[in-house]
Amino acid sequence: MTEREPELTGSGMVPLEGALPAARAAAAGFLQGVGRDERLVIFCHFDADGLAAGALLARGLARLGYADVTVLPSERGESAFADGARARLAALGPAALIVTDLGVSRAGALPGVPTLYVDHHVPEGEPPGAVVVSGYGWDPIPCSAWLAYELLAPLAPLDDLAWVAAVGVISDLGDRAPWAPLPAVRKRFGATTLKEAVALINAARRAPAFDIATPLALLLEADGPKAVAEDEARGAGRLRAYREQVGAALKEARRAAPRFAVGAPWALVRFSSPCQVHPLIAQQWRGRLPKHVVIAANDGYLPGVVAFSARTSRADLSVPALLQAVDLGPLNGTFGHGHAAASGGHLPPDAFARLLQALSFPPQA
Repeated sequence: MTEREPELTGSGMVPLEGALPAARAAAAGFLQGVGRDERLVIFCHFDADGLAAGALLARGLARLGYADVTVLPSERGESAFADGARARLAALGPAALIVTDLGVSRAGALPGVPTLYVDHHVPEGEPPGAVVVSGYGWDPIPCSAWLAYELLAPLAPLDDLAWVAAVGVISDLGDRAPWAPLPAVRKRFGATTLKEAVALINAARRAPAFDIATPLALLLEADGPKAVAEDEARGAGRLRAYREQVGAALKEARRAAPRFAVGAPWALVRFSSPCQVHPLIAQQWRGRLPKHVVIAANDGYLPGVVAFSARTSRADLSVPALLQAVDLGPLNGTFGHGHAAASGGHLPPDAFARLLQALSFPPQA
């Protein structure tokens, strides 16, 4: 690449505008190596940011003439770099792969297949031969949908699809996120309408049905966020029902009180719910316990597994690093991914008990 190396800020972060030229060149170079008629699979996370990134990439690539593009969201409780995910990807027979919002691991999602990573989580090595565009370490750090928009915008007309990127941006960073197009997108499509779309899309994956197909189809086909809430033929009614389920589950989970580790900055909120509300509970409690890392543990989300999310407001701690410092033997590497302030995982109950012991939680009577 001929671009100048971006300068670091005083905090060691790379200014986003300085990092984008090289990132765009890397993504464009990857796409130039993929034939327009070859199968291109986009593997994305199932939350609003991941689905928005996946849908935006698919719609943008179609405008660039790629005729065989498939979006595959991750499964509930699935690692993107485990054998199950690899088998699902391999079954699609991709000539090339884009992995977005699922992290970056040296193991790679599908070794041997040309792969572009579009991500913003803490990277855990770089897969051999892959093209990695990671916003981690940029200032500000873009979410995956934001990053996908920035990579495609110089290549394809995307103004009418900016609302798709906004869904991911608002979900991950809030409706006042520092994404330059956001004020114009909010004005064009309506701030309330966008927030409603984000809430409904996230409710689909948090509800027991784990219905990812409905919001993905809307993001791939709709002409704006209003359709997410009002297009009954495409499942808007289902999304509203999911939100009611999640709201009731969240109300119940809020009744759980925290326990505290001894001599360590950990707090634990534990409950059982079929809904994926543990990230929301952890997020809510981190504001009430700003000196702690809050773990919200859900015994009812996945059979035989404790699903947990950890969040903190402390800038001096890296939650993934703290969790990965715990040795759980063969389970090492299956938990503790994410951002500096947000992590989690899925562990068998006995392994989760060992994790709590290592984090200095006293045995529960």
